[in-house]
Amino acid sequence: MRVNEDTALRGHRVVLVPYEPHHVPSRYHEWMKSEELQKLTASEPLTLEQEYDMQRSWRQDNDKCTFIILDRGRWDEGCPEEQCMVGDVNLFLVDPGNPSLAEIEIMIAEPTSRGKGFGEESARLMLYYGATKLGISTFQAKIGQENLTSVRLFNRLHFKEVSYSSVFEEMTLHWEVTEAERRWLSDSVQVTAE
Repeated sequence: MRVNEDTALRGHRVVLVPYEPHHVPSRYHEWMKSEELQKLTASEPLTLEQEYDMQRSWRQDNDKCTFIILDRGRWDEGCPEEQCMVGDVNLFLVDPGNPSLAEIEIMIAEPTSRGKGFGEESARLMLYYGATKLGISTFQAKIGQENLTSVRLFNRLHFKEVSYSSVFEEMTLHWEVTEAERRWLSDSVQVTAE
């Protein structure tokens, strides 16, 4: 999505930056070779060229918005961007007839970066960006039943289970952006857009 091509969101622990071509070979492609991440993200292994195609799609398609998650502490110390990468956070507009409905995905790919609050803060920043800048009023998350870490994360973010697919062994959770939820989200993030 081109709307975020010049946007960086800065939180306490993370900085979210647009997904650029230089992110692909330096870290992203290596992450996606992991069988664990492929399973958790329901992804298939891609060649390097296919990964570049995906990056271009994320940048150009109007129904996708993605940010790369950087470790803000390392970034603030002057660490090169590629070495600060810990994962990504994405929104998909899932219904062309309803541009206010989006699916959110979060991936903390670096094993040493898990359990440090990067995922929760990144998800909150993306929810805030989606609600305030993209006009999203309903967010959904689809999570495999074995991914208990993600289930707990989205429950903390006030998502509620609305359906379960035994075929795919995944649950779908929703979060409606009511006025009360918007206030809760605004109070729970401190974001600086750059």
